[in-house]
Amino acid sequence: MEYNSNKNLSVLIITLNEETHITSLLVDLNFADEILVVDSFSSDNTKSICESFSKVKFIQNKFENFTSQRNFAIAQAKNDWILFLDADERLTPELKNEIYTTIQTNDTYTAFLFHRTFMFKDKVLYYSGWQTDKIYRLFNKNFANYTTERLVHEKLKVTGKIGILKNKLIHHSYSNYESYKAKMINYGKLKGQEKFIKKLKPIFFSSIIHPIYNFLYNYFIRLGILDGRKGIVICYLNAYSVYIRYQELKKLWKTK
Repeated sequence: MEYNSNKNLSVLIITLNEETHITSLLVDLNFADEILVVDSFSSDNTKSICESFSKVKFIQNKFENFTSQRNFAIAQAKNDWILFLDADERLTPELKNEIYTTIQTNDTYTAFLFHRTFMFKDKVLYYSGWQTDKIYRLFNKNFANYTTERLVHEKLKVTGKIGILKNKLIHHSYSNYESYKAKMINYGKLKGQEKFIKKLKPIFFSSIIHPIYNFLYNYFIRLGILDGRKGIVICYLNAYSVYIRYQELKKLWKTK
């Protein structure tokens, strides 16, 4: 698919209480033509940090779910090419150069997938289900949008050809046990809400077997066992998120 579009880049970041991560990300975005942060009314120093960067446009918008927040951010961007980043993600110099070169020379692809390296504190997590992780991060907004059937782990619907960048995005997702657990609980609740919207009812067998299967699959089949203690922690918390999903679904049906 060939198309006409400007070659400028808008970097979009959605935040909530990201004072720990946001500075390290923003100082590395000098190559962007626009930097837009959409914040869910943080109670920490995220706002003041972002506003200290003259190039950053800071907007606050009430958070409903990840999909609606991302689509809201896209609507605010002035450029066609979008680079979506999380506050805990980092670009290598090689990846920055590849992104810039790709936008300037590409006339075929409308979106690009990124492989990610998952960091457990300051060490690489090689397995535990993360070894094949890839995600849309760069796309032309005229040919892509996030579909509304997902509230979390958003799905980008793309029209046109899809490419894959060679260099990996660094994902500092796990800084400590409590924060990652809180993140997994939040994800689990949103997945439970997704199921409730689709009118799916909780099944006792699934609510017990699915979390157990998730742990065993990631720990043994996806080789979490080779990540040592890190693998046990990640596989357990990911399985715990699945457990929370069914508890949330059960609660919603009981409330109804």
